[in-house]
Amino acid sequence: MTHVLLLGGTSDASLLARRLHQDAVPAVFSYAGATRSPAAQPLPTRSGGFGGVPGLVQFIRTHGISHVVDATHPFAAQMSRNACAACAQTGIPLLALERPAWQPEAGDRWVTVANMDAAARALPTAPARVFLAVGRKQLAAFAPLVQHRYLLRVVDVPEPGSLPVQGATVLVARGPFGAEGERALLTEHHIEWLVTKNAGGEATRGKLEAARALGLPVIMVQRPDVPARRSTGSVDSVMHWLAHEGVAGAMLSMP
Repeated sequence: MTHVLLLGGTSDASLLARRLHQDAVPAVFSYAGATRSPAAQPLPTRSGGFGGVPGLVQFIRTHGISHVVDATHPFAAQMSRNACAACAQTGIPLLALERPAWQPEAGDRWVTVANMDAAARALPTAPARVFLAVGRKQLAAFAPLVQHRYLLRVVDVPEPGSLPVQGATVLVARGPFGAEGERALLTEHHIEWLVTKNAGGEATRGKLEAARALGLPVIMVQRPDVPARRSTGSVDSVMHWLAHEGVAGAMLSMP
């Protein structure tokens, strides 16, 4: 019997959850728990970590999970590594629903870096107005660079004193964000640099289009490495895989 564990955290995961519900496929949706008010899902949900690989193995066995779909954020690398290890231990098939990474286009002024520390080093030494579109957990690398004026955008209202970057302008908003609105935001705050993670997808591409139109430099943090695994960018392909991939069956080519 099919029983899917959907590791969520992206808009693509929510699309897949709706499709699973629509097709009456038994599944459980797992949130990391980083967001206080996550989007409601039509599936049974759980929140929080599993307790590493051993905890995920136990969950898979206890709940009779037949398939795991990793639709976590591309930068949630530890969860993806744990999923690979747990599925290898249990023999449960794993598929990643993964957005293609963004690629630079004509007119882009990207500075590509490997991690957040490198992103901080890539900023100019002279004071600048910087939009840090990197999430609340990725700010510590910029704390020493007190000469800059930062604009932050977060999903939840931060607790007082919880942000390592002091004196920043903080916006609380949930995407998607279109190019027109992003251009107005960058212009209103006189932004000179954009720092972002290569998350891929359409929901947050607007800031890149806005930066291109305004001629702004973009520091683009590349995705962390995860083990080699089967992946697709299509919800339809996930559904095909669930219909044709047995727990001990041969691996099929993605449509």
